[in-house]
Amino acid sequence: MGRGRKKKYNRVVVKVGSSTLTHPGGKLNITRIDHLVRQLVDLKNQGREVLLVTSGAIAAGMGDMNLDVRPGSIPEQQALAALGQGVLIGLYNKFFREYGEKGAQILLTASDLEDRGRYLNAFNTLLTLLKHGVIPVINENDTVATQEIKFGDNDTLSARVAGLVEADLLIVLSDVEGLYNGVPGEGSDLEVIRVVEDITPDVEGLAGGRGSSVGTGGMITKIKAARIAVNSGVTMVIGPGYEKNVLLSLVDMLEKGNNYNKGTTFLPKQDYLTKRKQWLRFNLPVSGSIKVDKGAETALVYRGKSLLPGGITGVEGDFSEGEPVRVINHSGKEIGRGLVNYSSEEIRVIQGHHTTDISSLLGYMKQEEVIHRDNLVIERGKIDNGD
Repeated sequence: MGRGRKKKYNRVVVKVGSSTLTHPGGKLNITRIDHLVRQLVDLKNQGREVLLVTSGAIAAGMGDMNLDVRPGSIPEQQALAALGQGVLIGLYNKFFREYGEKGAQILLTASDLEDRGRYLNAFNTLLTLLKHGVIPVINENDTVATQEIKFGDNDTLSARVAGLVEADLLIVLSDVEGLYNGVPGEGSDLEVIRVVEDITPDVEGLAGGRGSSVGTGGMITKIKAARIAVNSGVTMVIGPGYEKNVLLSLVDMLEKGNNYNKGTTFLPKQDYLTKRKQWLRFNLPVSGSIKVDKGAETALVYRGKSLLPGGITGVEGDFSEGEPVRVINHSGKEIGRGLVNYSSEEIRVIQGHHTTDISSLLGYMKQEEVIHRDNLVIERGKIDNGD
């Protein structure tokens, strides 16, 4: 199936939020959805692979039920999502078909990407759809998600999806032009920051508060998404969803290179994480913490070593073999995350001891390492990027 010449930004994920898809009163903005679909089809006609991460199911349900304020309880939101999801995907497919394309609905919860098998199944399904020229339309499965398994916002979901499918570009459409050098509404001389090379605490401090009355996101969640994207090797752009042909303009801007004049572009890390380590770092909830001394911190962060029992000074929480944990330094700062070869009870017995002492202390030895470097993702400093 020919797709034309290879593009620099060949695989593009687009995220659109409820505030972009709806009128101020909460009803779906049909004209804007039509315009969005036309741009997605145009990107595909350029020879690119396109995936859409969309919010709007709850907002569509709110509009259908004539509600002005998003309800606070999960069951009410789930009921509205069940009503609105059919309305939303029906509109997308109506417009896709009019322009000669097909859309496929994919509904995910956080737990789908936490389980390694389901994570790989999602990857295979999405790539198969792209192979056959179908545009995946992805949303959180709000009809079954509970507070414990919700992504919380589709900004985070879009970044995880971009990493999952190894996208080149993530475009997050917003109701503002981009990231400002201050909080909008608190000054008249604010300017959009056009390019971000490193997400520092100062950059995070510019995020401000939460989003609109029909959505869950805001600039804070977009910065969080950017951190996931750039560490997964994905360029991310926040752009004005209300602007005509914004997707085409942003992709054209990036293809030409270095002339950042629209939205805010977050540049990807050169030492980005492999897919397995993306899964370890961004998709697994931790079960506890292991505290290490300065020597172990140096070995982990700067020498790419595994975590041995001798460098461990403490354990927090109760967890089993194979569960994900934080690794924290002597001052309590997180330096990494990994999958343990021993339970918390076992680690408390062997901490501070040499590897050769494990058998005598426990009566057996599973592995020499408490966390092997292949199952460890370093948060700061040099990233061990093993497969």
